[in-house]
Amino acid sequence: MERLDRLVRSGSTASPSWRRSSFSVTPRVTTFPCPGCQHDIDLGERGISMLFRNFTLESIVERYRQAARAAIAIMCNMCKPPVQEATKSCMDCKASYCNECFKTYHPWGTPKAQHEYVGPTTNFRPKVLMCPEHEMEKVNMYCEVCRRPVCHLCKLGGSHANHKVTSMSSAYKILKEKLSKSIHYLISKEDQVRTQISDLEVLINQTQENGELAERQVNEHFECLFDILQERKDEMLRSIVQSKSRRLEQLQSQVEEYQGMLENSGLVGYAQEVLKETDQSCFVQTAKQLHTRIQKATESLKMFHPAADPAFDEFVLDVSKEETLLKELSFGRRVPEPPIIDETRSCVYNEGLICWKLPEDSVPTDRQVLEYRKVVAEEHEEEEGRWQVCDGVFGPSTLVCDLDKDSTYSFRVRSCRDRVYGFYSPEVTFHTPPAPVFGFLFNEKCGFSPERLVLSKGRDAVESMAGLAFLLASERVQTGSYISLDYIIGDTGISQGRHFWAFRVEPSSYLVKVGVASDCKLQEWFHNPRDTSSPRYDHDSGHDSGSEDACYELSQPFTLVTVGMGKLFIPKGSGGAAGTSGDQGDRVLPVPRRIGVCLDYERGRVYFYDADTMRCLYERQVECTGTMYPAFGLMGGGAVRLEEFVTAKRTACAETHQ
Repeated sequence: MERLDRLVRSGSTASPSWRRSSFSVTPRVTTFPCPGCQHDIDLGERGISMLFRNFTLESIVERYRQAARAAIAIMCNMCKPPVQEATKSCMDCKASYCNECFKTYHPWGTPKAQHEYVGPTTNFRPKVLMCPEHEMEKVNMYCEVCRRPVCHLCKLGGSHANHKVTSMSSAYKILKEKLSKSIHYLISKEDQVRTQISDLEVLINQTQENGELAERQVNEHFECLFDILQERKDEMLRSIVQSKSRRLEQLQSQVEEYQGMLENSGLVGYAQEVLKETDQSCFVQTAKQLHTRIQKATESLKMFHPAADPAFDEFVLDVSKEETLLKELSFGRRVPEPPIIDETRSCVYNEGLICWKLPEDSVPTDRQVLEYRKVVAEEHEEEEGRWQVCDGVFGPSTLVCDLDKDSTYSFRVRSCRDRVYGFYSPEVTFHTPPAPVFGFLFNEKCGFSPERLVLSKGRDAVESMAGLAFLLASERVQTGSYISLDYIIGDTGISQGRHFWAFRVEPSSYLVKVGVASDCKLQEWFHNPRDTSSPRYDHDSGHDSGSEDACYELSQPFTLVTVGMGKLFIPKGSGGAAGTSGDQGDRVLPVPRRIGVCLDYERGRVYFYDADTMRCLYERQVECTGTMYPAFGLMGGGAVRLEEFVTAKRTACAETHQ
């Protein structure tokens, strides 16, 4: 209640996120934390006056206020002592009345009787939404671009002049219906929400228990490390102390030995006393041994060498590697980096092949998890499907089956390592074809010219070779003959239904015709090849007679579009190009990476798509007589490769029969 109250009062600007610029003579710029989106909003020079009043929130707060004041009565402002408790409040008079005073000050039949009155309240602010840009104007329209109420001055010459607006009643109806539907959806999912709350509560308990267990385990591991370090420390210090004691003893013994060489002390003093001996026999007996000792002392003096090394180099401890290991000490299960979905290698038809790659510095992973769901329009957000999961993917790609046609799907993937899941990759959307995929291979028996066309072993690709045969044929141009397109068709025809196929045209191809043709038209082409140099051959030849365009508007048993030199050419004079006009510039499009063709046999229409985005580039009527075949014509160096999804079913059947 207090929080709602603070949001309505102007005093809510005391929020910690409320910031003002330092004092200056220029207007102050302010930002305000929006309680809805939780982002800082720049209010501009006019500050909070640019904001709309939230009447809905005010009403909610007022209801809470009335409930909180139920024990504290609002007294009549007009009563003489003793003052009575108010039963009504007049929004026009901005005063509260008891029943008797209200009748007195609002007599029947007077203008005051028409005043708006509500239950007892202290909030007399007018409930009228005014335009923040035009303070004297009420809002009466709704801007669909900015999604906010506006006044008529905003639409006439303000910032919403070029925006699409609708009436307030229409916006009210649409938004209320949308909100009601969303609320109804949430209410209908109450059992599901309660189940999820129960699941979350279980997860909270598990998190609490697992967190405490992890803390205990970390403490135990570090205590173990401390014990090991303490043990090694004691052992090493003990070795140093022992070595130090031994060396000190050796050096001290050497010091005592050298002190004996000093006069009047030790060996020298004893020798001096021996020299005083006058008895020759006694002197000789003692002097022999004494001389030997003095010789050793003399040699030791000449070749001085300490009895022990004072350096403790062998006890220098190198802990650089251990320090590095300790600094890199982690939980041993680093969170994997999110993979990146490769849109150039991924393709989606009735089935979807989704490929991804891991970052270069990514740690090894156990598996990947792909998730996907169907994306719906904004007005049907509550119907959006749940994420479907493909778990246990051990490679850089996976196949998703049973996708709906003509639908948009969103995909994301994440890695798993030692039961630790990484973050999701950015979501990538693909649009499925408008019809089921039609499977076929190139037909090497019908119309195929082995002299100028090279067919791949798997019959999924064909290439036009501008070789010697082509050169010899071109020599006849001098005598009036012309060079023909080399046609090749699919090995499977269509006699009903709606079908889609896709292929790639080599970007360096000079001239490739792609489309559909009926079996009767194909027989005509194969037995009476038409020249490509004649201006009358191609309905899009550029000839100015106009008769070809008129003819092309008629339904024909074939439709072909031209692809070459990195361009796709929309046929001239056709009104079916999606979003194009008859101008030369609009008819020439960049060739898509993949071209899709959809044939609707019953409706007699053919569509050409950018198969990557499923955007329709061109459509037109086609006379579906007999059996229709995917048709391709090549000349002067070019290549066409069918998509793997198109050839997969036919290739699988061929392998089964073998």
